[in-house]
This record gives sequence, C-alpha cells and structure tokens, in this order.
Amino acid sequence: QVQLVESGGGLVQAGGSLRLSCAASGRTFNSYAMAWFRQVPGKEREFVAAISRTGITTVYEDSVQGRFTISRDNPRNTVYLQMNSLKPEDTAVYYCAASPGGSYYSPLSYNYWGQGTQVTVSS
Repeated sequence: QVQLVESGGGLVQAGGSLRLSCAASGRTFNSYAMAWFRQVPGKEREFVAAISRTGITTVYEDSVQGRFTISRDNPRNTVYLQMNSLKPEDTAVYYCAASPGGSYYSPLSYNYWGQGTQVTVSS
C-alpha cells in the first residue's frame, strides 16, 4: 500500500509560480513511476507530467512543456511539480499518482492517488 499526500496548492496570479509536493508513505516509493494529473469540474482527469522510478525519464503534456518540471527525491519519498508561468487555464485540482507500470499517460496505469490540492490562477 502507498498513501500519497499532496501539498503546495493555492491562489496565484497569472505568470506566477507554485511548487506542489507529494509525500508518499511506505518503503517501496522507488518501485513506482509517479505522475501528476489535474481535473476541473465537469471534465475528465487530465495527464500533466510523469517521472520514471529512477527519475531519468520525464514526460509532459504539451500545454505544460517548458513551464512545468516534475522531479523526485527517492530518499525523501517525495515527488514535486514546479509550475512556472502559470496561466488561468492551469486552474484545477492537482492529483499525485503512483504506478507500478504501464503507460505514463493513462490514469488506468496508476493504482494509488492522493486527495488532491487546489491550484487557482487568477488573470
């Protein structure tokens, strides 16, 4: 079992930055690829970014490429999402997720999810 707890969300003006953190319980954190998804009311959960078990491989959704950076600290059981140049369309609840394998992009690959943290970007 892996429990995930996100933090770092909040209200920021367009062009600003936030860093989300996701702390994982358990001793097997480095057995999982990690990802961030986001969701707005009435829409499906959307892939944002993912990182491999070792942190060597990262992938991003096109609209955040170059603005967001995903990273992980395996000894600290934590994954981060640095978000720069934020836009109002980035407003969503952001979820951290853990996957034992499979496609980085599909929510179906992820077995464990956090409770989410709200990010609101004002124009």
